[in-house]
Amino acid sequence: MNDPFDSPMARARAAGPVIEAAADEIERRRRLVPEALDALHAGRLARMFVPCSAGGDEIAPAEALAAIEYIAGRDLSAGWNVFVANAAALIAPYLPAESARAIFGDPRALVAWGPPGDAPIAAVPGGYRVNGRWGFASGCRHATWMGAHGRVVETDGEFRRGANGAPLVLTALFPAREAELLDDWNAIGMRGTGSESYRVRDLFVPEEFCGLREAPHARREPGTLYAFTMQSLYAAGAAAVAVGAARAMLNALTALAARKTPRGLPRLADRPMTQAAVARAEAGLSAARAWLFAVTSAIYEGARGAGEREPISVPDRARLRLAASHAIHAAVDTAQRVWREAGVDAIVHGGAFERRFRDIHTLSQQIQSREAHYERVGRVLLGDAPPDFL
Repeated sequence: MNDPFDSPMARARAAGPVIEAAADEIERRRRLVPEALDALHAGRLARMFVPCSAGGDEIAPAEALAAIEYIAGRDLSAGWNVFVANAAALIAPYLPAESARAIFGDPRALVAWGPPGDAPIAAVPGGYRVNGRWGFASGCRHATWMGAHGRVVETDGEFRRGANGAPLVLTALFPAREAELLDDWNAIGMRGTGSESYRVRDLFVPEEFCGLREAPHARREPGTLYAFTMQSLYAAGAAAVAVGAARAMLNALTALAARKTPRGLPRLADRPMTQAAVARAEAGLSAARAWLFAVTSAIYEGARGAGEREPISVPDRARLRLAASHAIHAAVDTAQRVWREAGVDAIVHGGAFERRFRDIHTLSQQIQSREAHYERVGRVLLGDAPPDFL
């Protein structure tokens, strides 16, 4: 960071009131509104994972997760967009230094993309030709650059393959103006993320703006942060968003319980059932958060000691994936407990519970929340570690 007395959390707290005040409008417009975007950029909250060599802050993951969690507590969509902007910045260590600076040198730089699809990327002299459609590009309306992930097709029509024989997935980056954005994001929750689809037609992308985002030994940057695989930090970031929103719901229930007396019943705070529900929610959410942050910090310190060029091990990737999955599910469980205890207050449109409930349950359907992650982690714990575990 530029100022040693500054911190991501301090900057998140400064942006928080602006984000919270804009939450209704973010939901209505299905994207971040200008004042919210300005506050996030002023706090450099989209530059936490950008390398110092490209003008970023390159901070320890746990510090970034705390800032993301805080913003998500003000508005989940804003927190999600901060998370994905930083996650996308993790492509920078896999690009030439000049390319990384060209993309991220702008202090308001944002990269957006969707997950890999079926569209291949064709190898041509000097680079690649991109054609296809991708979805779920959170933050695309604010992006300065965009990316497309796809399997590389060589000039002979065969897929380019890695050492394990699997087709390699390349990321091609290009100015956002080259993509056609499709106004198709109309989910029940996380509406403000602007996670729209986009199309690219016959676009040439030079070799120097392409990289293999899950090739740990191919990275240029030596920093400890980049020993984490991108998928590991994707999982942790999504978990931080979920925990932040669930914490906001639980805090809102605590405040409601102190003042609400349901008809024919004692005050909520005096009811044993509510007391037990709040205690169970607090225990589950706090424990899950603590484990997520403890695992993230321990792996970071271990990577620092092991040498900055070494990627984190498969067991460490599995531990972080498990902690993240557990935190997401604990957040969903908390939201459900809070929803039940809040009673009719939970169904009021625009209240402290309704949007967060929709948002968290939309997040629960995202790829980072899949139950299948437990199966893959279980394989590792039982001694059958997949070599491609990310």
